[in-house]
Amino acid sequence: MRQPRPLGGPDIGRHLLREEGEVIVDEVRHHWAAYTVPMLEGLLAVAVLAWVPVIHIDLAGFALLVAIGLALHAGWGALREHRDRFVITNMRVFRLHGVLTTKMATMPLHRILDITVVRPLHGRIFGFGHFCFESAAQEQGLRDIRYVGRPVQRDLAIQRVVQRSGLRGPRVG
Repeated sequence: MRQPRPLGGPDIGRHLLREEGEVIVDEVRHHWAAYTVPMLEGLLAVAVLAWVPVIHIDLAGFALLVAIGLALHAGWGALREHRDRFVITNMRVFRLHGVLTTKMATMPLHRILDITVVRPLHGRIFGFGHFCFESAAQEQGLRDIRYVGRPVQRDLAIQRVVQRSGLRGPRVG
């Protein structure tokens, strides 16, 4: 049974190998911190728009264009972040991203050599981090996954899936 996809989000289910028994372990959306720049741009657009009625008429048209441009750029940035998904399945990890053109990068679990979890100070405070995947093929769209909420738990989920699949030595327990 397919899960309903969020409004404007990518269709993850159509990329699963259901006939092979592939199931989603975790679908990672960006942490809210990834939306701070689009949100600040949107607030700036509202501030410029509020300023339009009180400035000289010769500058009002330009200020209105600036406000519209900022609002459109903020909306585009928020949509770009919303459509960027990182998915962990029982067979692989993959990333879907893009607004007009959807790009997909896939890595089978057996190709993951190492995962580095980077948690900057502000990431530790607000609960996010970044993944850096090391694999045999270094140039892929899965090298850096940014703004991952609960990164330690998600790293452990990947490690559990790899361990249960028998790719890293004998199963314990």
